Amino acid sequence: MTTDTISSLLGAIPMPAVLIGRGEHVVGANERALGLLGHAIVGHHFITALRQPAILDAIEACLRDGNTRQTRYLSRDGAQDTSFAVNCAPVDTVDTVDTGTGKGALICFEDVTHLEQAGQMRRDFVANVSHELRSPLTALLGFIETLRGPARDDPAARARFLKTMQDEAERMERLVRDLLSLSRVEAQERVRPTDPVDLSRAIATVLHALRPFAEERGVAIVANLPDAPVAVPGDADQLQQVVTNLIENAIKYGGRDRAVHVSLKATDEEPTLRGPAAVIAVRDEGTGIDPVHIARLTERFYRVDSHRSRHMGGTGLGLAIVKHIVGRHRGRLRIESKLGQGSEFRVVLPRDGVAPGG
Repeated sequence: MTTDTISSLLGAIPMPAVLIGRGEHVVGANERALGLLGHAIVGHHFITALRQPAILDAIEACLRDGNTRQTRYLSRDGAQDTSFAVNCAPVDTVDTVDTGTGKGALICFEDVTHLEQAGQMRRDFVANVSHELRSPLTALLGFIETLRGPARDDPAARARFLKTMQDEAERMERLVRDLLSLSRVEAQERVRPTDPVDLSRAIATVLHALRPFAEERGVAIVANLPDAPVAVPGDADQLQQVVTNLIENAIKYGGRDRAVHVSLKATDEEPTLRGPAAVIAVRDEGTGIDPVHIARLTERFYRVDSHRSRHMGGTGLGLAIVKHIVGRHRGRLRIESKLGQGSEFRVVLPRDGVAPGG
């Protein structure tokens, strides 16, 4: 087998692949393998080319007994850690260093980084949910034990504990509700909704529902909505949920005796979408968010201030839900904030597919 033939065959393999001859030297590697392992590996003994003990053991065993072996190869691409599932299979080959035919090995590297990341995300998600549920459950169990014992005949303590138990139960109910909502949104994320939704009416409905909540916290809502309908293709319930989550957050974290500004405008050419769009903006007058946190605000259970968020009744899932809903609508979520100057959340939604004048 000539060097050109080896190169041609390895080049046809859609993953990093290395061929080891019977002299235990690397006799060929495709471009993907050279990018992963280095461009000087061909012609060298495989021990100097592949330095990780697990893969060396697998290759040695494959060459020794002619049986296929599987292992892992860990690397880093400069931005993140990468993981490869490695298959070592015996092949008949020609060694270009020590001439003659014999058993060699074909080493193929399958990139499973995305699978590892997905698995880690699932583990983190389960751990976070367990942590969020454990605190209220522990509190409930403690209060129940107290009510059945020391506070059995204390009406004042019983009333106080029952109020706290109700708060903890409502916290769990909010968490379960948001988890179910996030699950539904993720299940539908690949299917873009097409029903026309009037954003002006949807926002007005949310504002009407949230005004008592704002008044209770001493927050004024300042709305700037167009008189004409602004229609987008979408899911009315989900878009109302986006607006509700953003305005609720602004009311909770903007501070008392301040205002929350809500606006909607239609544009004929939005640069981020390269077409007509509707832009919903929710701005508070709070303390602002440190720039170091902004990129992570839409992660599940990520909180800038965990204690304050839980005290305010937050589950840590609101902005994650917003991100997924906006993604389903092929829109963009933009967050701008400066310390001491408040924060603004903008949702940009495409208006393509709606009737003219909508």
